[in-house]
Amino acid sequence: MRLINRHPGRSGALMLLLMPFIVLVAVYFTGSSLRLAANPEDKLLPSATQMSDAIKQFAFTEDKRTGEHLLWADTASSLRRLGIGLLVSAVIALVAGILTGSIPLVTATLSPFITVISMIPPLAVLPILFIVFGLDELSKVVLIVIGITPMMIRDLQQRAREIPNELWVKAQTLGATSWTLMLRVIVPQLLPRLLVALRLSLCSAWLFLIAAEAIASTDGLGYRIFLVRRYLAMDVILPYVMWITLLAWLMDEALRRLTKAAFPWYGGGSR
Repeated sequence: MRLINRHPGRSGALMLLLMPFIVLVAVYFTGSSLRLAANPEDKLLPSATQMSDAIKQFAFTEDKRTGEHLLWADTASSLRRLGIGLLVSAVIALVAGILTGSIPLVTATLSPFITVISMIPPLAVLPILFIVFGLDELSKVVLIVIGITPMMIRDLQQRAREIPNELWVKAQTLGATSWTLMLRVIVPQLLPRLLVALRLSLCSAWLFLIAAEAIASTDGLGYRIFLVRRYLAMDVILPYVMWITLLAWLMDEALRRLTKAAFPWYGGGSR
């Protein structure tokens, strides 16, 4: 049997799935043990005990200054900003995708503009956002929106262009108005793709959030990571990074399951 036709069984697939993680953990803790054996004060690769103590301190011990559990307070702040940014981006992208996908005059007007806007590096305009919107929550949310919305719109535009022309002809033959075409043809095709676009934008959204929090914030996961880096506190940084990764994966999995449940006919969201 050719290699490209060989598929693992259920148990084999589970082992293959876990193998990279097992190898990564084994390599890390081997390196950590070697470095700590040579220098017990080494901070680059903290041991499992050191990271466990840091998690206990930040997640389960009240901060003396604020009286909060810092990990959970940081998580709540970051998720609030991220959630608002994703929601605003999704609404703008859906509306723009519908209009540019169904009205040629709007397409001719906005499509080139959106293409140009999508080429602007979002982090390059971060100082401008801080000047215009200040250092509060709004600038962080706006950065997320600017960072992911243009690409989401272009993704939805492409999906709208892929709708077979026969659907347009049949709907108009049956007397469908422009409004009916948008609601009955465009929207059902774009909604599942919107969820997929959100999944694909999660990594970028987290990147922009962490960058904004690192530069100008008093709480949040990105703020905490860049605060403790001055002390070389890798025992705090690594758990925070793993926590962010877990949150991002859970959000991705939730969107995948939502796409599969709400639009079982759509094959693009099955993986």
